[in-house]
Amino acid sequence: MSTFELTISTPDGNKFEGEVTRLFVRGCEGDLAVLAGHIPFATAVVSCTVKIDLPDGTTKTADTESGILTVGEDKVILLSSGIGELV
Repeated sequence: MSTFELTISTPDGNKFEGEVTRLFVRGCEGDLAVLAGHIPFATAVVSCTVKIDLPDGTTKTADTESGILTVGEDKVILLSSGIGELV
């Protein structure tokens, strides 16, 4: 499966940086999944459980507060006001 670069940042610094195969998050209009090659867009994110699928087949999750998600051609950035530890 194709990968893309994901960065999750908070006011306290970056909480995750790396290659992922899929990102699940809740936007202001509902749940969404981002895969490699997704069309670029930006949306508000509401408090939710973020789920990250890694290339090795493992999944990491964390509760996140509200923020902004930007999807670019080759990089995705989640700016969150706060996020728990990814486990």
